[in-house]
Amino acid sequence: MNTTDLWTLLVIVGLGVVSVVTRSFFFLSNKPWHLPHWAQRGLQYAPIAALSAVVVPEIVMSHGQLITTWQDARLFAAAAGALIYFLKRNVLWTILGGMAVYLPLHLGLGF
Repeated sequence: MNTTDLWTLLVIVGLGVVSVVTRSFFFLSNKPWHLPHWAQRGLQYAPIAALSAVVVPEIVMSHGQLITTWQDARLFAAAAGALIYFLKRNVLWTILGGMAVYLPLHLGLGF
């Protein structure tokens, strides 16, 4: 076993130990944990912030560059999905409606 393999193995084991310790930290205490009110409020916005951080770049960028044309199926699908969500307030209909716009434009027209 060469030093690179040993170093890789040590890094994997170290990351595993850090992961287990940080995840079990809350179980090691005898008294219950309570987050401050400001942290609880902030955590309410975490899922939408994470989703936005993943979805928005996929809509407005292609190959690491901002899209420069309106002929992109993702723009129309995102607009249709947003409209459907604001009208129906249903995530399933939002996904189905967005894909119903995206697929014909992307596959049929080559957008």
